[in-house]
Amino acid sequence: MKKQNLLNVMAVVLLLFSSCTSEQERMENRLKKFIAGYEKIIIPLYREMALTSWNANITGKDEDLVISEKASFEFSKVYSDAAAFNDLKEIKESGAVKDPLLARQLDLLYDAYLGNQIDTSLISQRLKMETEISRKYLNFRAKVNGKDLSDNEVENILRNSRNIRELKDAWEGHKMIGPVVEKDIIALVKHRNLIATLLGFSNFHEMSLKLSGQDPSEVTAVLDELDNLTRDGFAQLKSDIDNYFSKLYKIRISELRPWHYQNRYFQEAPDIYPVDFDKYYADQDPVKLAAAFYDGIGLNVDAILAKSDLYEKPGKNQHAFCTDIDREGDVRTLNNIRPDSYWMNTILHELGHGVYSYYNDRILPFTLRDAAHSFTTEAIANMFGRLARDPLWMQKMGTITREEAAVISENAHKSLRLEMLVFSRWVQVMYRFEKSMYENSDQDLNRLWWDMVEKYQLLSKPDGRNLPDWATKIHIALYPCYYHNYLLGELLASQLYGYIEANITDNLSLAGEKTVGTYLKEKVFMPGARYPWNEMIEKATGEKLTAKYYARQFVE
Repeated sequence: MKKQNLLNVMAVVLLLFSSCTSEQERMENRLKKFIAGYEKIIIPLYREMALTSWNANITGKDEDLVISEKASFEFSKVYSDAAAFNDLKEIKESGAVKDPLLARQLDLLYDAYLGNQIDTSLISQRLKMETEISRKYLNFRAKVNGKDLSDNEVENILRNSRNIRELKDAWEGHKMIGPVVEKDIIALVKHRNLIATLLGFSNFHEMSLKLSGQDPSEVTAVLDELDNLTRDGFAQLKSDIDNYFSKLYKIRISELRPWHYQNRYFQEAPDIYPVDFDKYYADQDPVKLAAAFYDGIGLNVDAILAKSDLYEKPGKNQHAFCTDIDREGDVRTLNNIRPDSYWMNTILHELGHGVYSYYNDRILPFTLRDAAHSFTTEAIANMFGRLARDPLWMQKMGTITREEAAVISENAHKSLRLEMLVFSRWVQVMYRFEKSMYENSDQDLNRLWWDMVEKYQLLSKPDGRNLPDWATKIHIALYPCYYHNYLLGELLASQLYGYIEANITDNLSLAGEKTVGTYLKEKVFMPGARYPWNEMIEKATGEKLTAKYYARQFVE
């Protein structure tokens, strides 16, 4: 009898195991079939969207913007398919998909579809609103003393002029884009919130973070930690900055206003230390320098540069970005390069994005041929962008002598520390402003903006000013709820650099070290989106994301 009972139990176990195996096989095959159909549709739409967006950003023409909008709509519409989402939902809720690559694709696809389970007319309306705002930004030029000035020209005045009237006119001229787009942006914020609430989220900010694999409370906690880490150090440096500009402009510290800090948003460190980095690049070609550097570390970028658009032209987007057209090697960067340290940093930064995309593992499925998270590609871009003001790197690249590197080394380090702390405080403004704006878009946003600026950047609001200065920042309108990723990218950049220094090479300039490229390809680029971002970071550095390396470099 006991033997029979044992046989019965074994039979039940085998039956259950067979049933589970059968269910796993059934669901995984169902998912494979879904992915095959999905890729057949999405890959050509993705490429068309990327190409038309690229063209629209170069020409700025209304007809090209319309074409780009249509392509974006067709791409987004795929993810609004309710039947497809329900299919994914059933597969996900079964819990039967065990294959790691399939399970990861399932998670990513589920979130992508979840964010679009709304009426396609709402998506179309959102895209139209974004396109109209984009057109206004693209075509706007600041009017200063009767002249139309590009963003580059405004920045040049703010960096180099000593005429207080000219500084104020340039700053205020640039801010006039605010009233042009203010109402459009508020309407867009409300529309995005409508979409988010229909999908079960509190607001668009919460939805954006959660669907990108981030817990809003964790992100806020990291920024709170950084606020505490940087507050006192920044306040001390801000005092040094104010003393410097008070003497430079021959005015009292109490008279200093935002146009005295050398850029439009005080998001970049002013040049208060006697290192004129621009002069070292005045006779250099930033593109050639960047290409030589990347080739030296085993990450050749010739194919990227061959398809890129690198210099200023009328109607063109005045900013910079990198785009992966097809996840098959067609990677491009748009820039407006001039021979100065800003654009040296920018081209190194954008090509950092570029190599991350270009050196992906093309054996991976299309969905996984992407960064682990948007901020992990920012980390690579930031790590390389920092080198533009590193005397050791500049020496290795032949832009300065060993003797000159020694002369500027101390002030260069101070300058980088200042840059990191200034940027850290600026991100506090952006993150907390957007979070609050999406929580309550009916509040006084002009006041909210300046409350944040005064608290985190310690800038004084111009007397009596009540204009939508927040609306002048294009990211708030067109790249929403993303800015904190730049700062998370800085944290990871320091963590990766710390690992490379400890384990890969003692050449702190990284120049000529092909082992650096090999490490990044194998541990960061080729894994793609195979792992959640913190798992990838732990595999690459031995630790999950931490602020300690950033603090070690710039705070302690």
